[in-house]
Amino acid sequence: MRSDQIKKGLERVPHRSLLYATGIPRSEMEKPFIGVATSFTDIIPGHTGMRDMERFIEKGVHTGGGYPFFFGVPGICDGIAMGHSGMHYSLPSRELIADMVEAIANAHQLDGLVLLTNCDKITPGMLMAAARINIPSIVVTAGPMHSGYLKGKRLSMVNDTFEAVGKYKKGLLNDADLESLEMCACPGTGSCQGMYTANTMACVTEALGMSLPFTATALAISAEKRRIAFESGARIAELVKKNITPRKIMTQKAFENAIRIDTALGGSTNTVLHIPAIAHEAGVKLPLETFNAISKTTPHIANMLPGGDNYLEDLHYAGGIPAVFKRLAHLMHDLPTVSGKRISDIIRTATIEDEEVIRPLDKAHHKEGGIAILRGNLAPGGAVVKQSAIIEKMMVFEGTARVYDSEESAMSAIMDGKITHGDVVVIRYEGPKGGPGMREMLSSTATIAGMGLSESVALITDGRFSGGTRGPCIGHISPEAMEGGTIAIIENGDKIKINVPARTIDLLVDAAEIKQRLKKWKPPEPKITTGYLLRYAQMVTSAGTGAVMQGAKRKRK
Repeated sequence: MRSDQIKKGLERVPHRSLLYATGIPRSEMEKPFIGVATSFTDIIPGHTGMRDMERFIEKGVHTGGGYPFFFGVPGICDGIAMGHSGMHYSLPSRELIADMVEAIANAHQLDGLVLLTNCDKITPGMLMAAARINIPSIVVTAGPMHSGYLKGKRLSMVNDTFEAVGKYKKGLLNDADLESLEMCACPGTGSCQGMYTANTMACVTEALGMSLPFTATALAISAEKRRIAFESGARIAELVKKNITPRKIMTQKAFENAIRIDTALGGSTNTVLHIPAIAHEAGVKLPLETFNAISKTTPHIANMLPGGDNYLEDLHYAGGIPAVFKRLAHLMHDLPTVSGKRISDIIRTATIEDEEVIRPLDKAHHKEGGIAILRGNLAPGGAVVKQSAIIEKMMVFEGTARVYDSEESAMSAIMDGKITHGDVVVIRYEGPKGGPGMREMLSSTATIAGMGLSESVALITDGRFSGGTRGPCIGHISPEAMEGGTIAIIENGDKIKINVPARTIDLLVDAAEIKQRLKKWKPPEPKITTGYLLRYAQMVTSAGTGAVMQGAKRKRK
């Protein structure tokens, strides 16, 4: 075992002394040392219930024949960080989380890992670490929040509170309405209730084979989630014994399975950042075009929030990810998972309990999956859109550019009523380098939707979007403005054409004029010049490559 490096041999007397100081009995020293990375925190609703889950993981590890050691990993709530300077830190925290898990696991020569996670950047950060250090690992996502409820209507945090801002500005809601929404939209612990980034990444994790069946959809408040936590803890010792490591699970075909499930569910566009970043750590090449190729052959069969009507609880009661596997069985690769079951085994025992939530292929909501990658003179390095959340008449759109160099200035214009039908809101210098940190634009997109403009206004940005975004919102424009991409030289009044079916996005300006503007362009001064964000801006790569950090090339074993 790896942990023999810290507990066996004459020269390890000091090490054993320190281990005994933790309270570990002699009888447990021969067992695998299992690290339990927990992102428990009091400030993220998706993580406040993790203390309970830690207890069940601990029971499971002991039952399975391991000895658990808990350590903390930081978490950021994107919803709370949204719309202000705090959002600069969200995506960069993914790299910190991966580095921290790597550091703790390797410094203490742990034999295996249970990764207790839930929200947007924490889950991919932990998966990146698992792929990088490649010791037996299993992921426990803490589960979605139950839907809210007010006056006979179910509520979700993203659709009902962020869009309430625009509705209030339009006079559609009053102060009492807002207060009621604030209190009722989030009834308790769990990740936000729709197919937003946290829940999308949980589904991706299960589809990758890195968590047990039903982990992604079992509600945070449920006894079922406790049992999954226990079973995951028990399972890790077997993974250690058989040396089943993450790179044996997270193969090229496993990533293809994950993308297929993502697109079938109409998942968050943020997966186009996270899946390639995880694949990078696993030594798997995953170009952006993989998303287009898979999306074109995958029907959109589950109409989840924000673009649809179904909550995660609906998907769970309909049969969860195993049922989605079953519906797409002819398209899925038959691969091993951390559960010890192959995908075919999971499909064999799966049942589809609701034909409306998980539709038959001939009644799919759309013939293609949720994600589309666009290219053109405005985004030669690629851009991403959630096509499943766009109404038909906006799939091809030509509009007039209204240009803003920050989310704040764009939000001010939207709130002041300066955006009108036929506009294309351009928000730039919000990419990985320019932001820095590639902030989410949920406040802007949700306000546009709340003001009734999502069917006549488009938004493009080198930043990114929350999984809660709907309408013609194109993010991840690459190269970004700070790198001198075409988005940097768009001027007010320019015409922009978006054609989602053709997978194109173009600035309708003469090529010679674009070349002349680019020649005159100079990068602005960085927005942040101290601390971690300065280092991040200097080292991060394009959104088109998953916004991974540059570093020394590593040889893969």
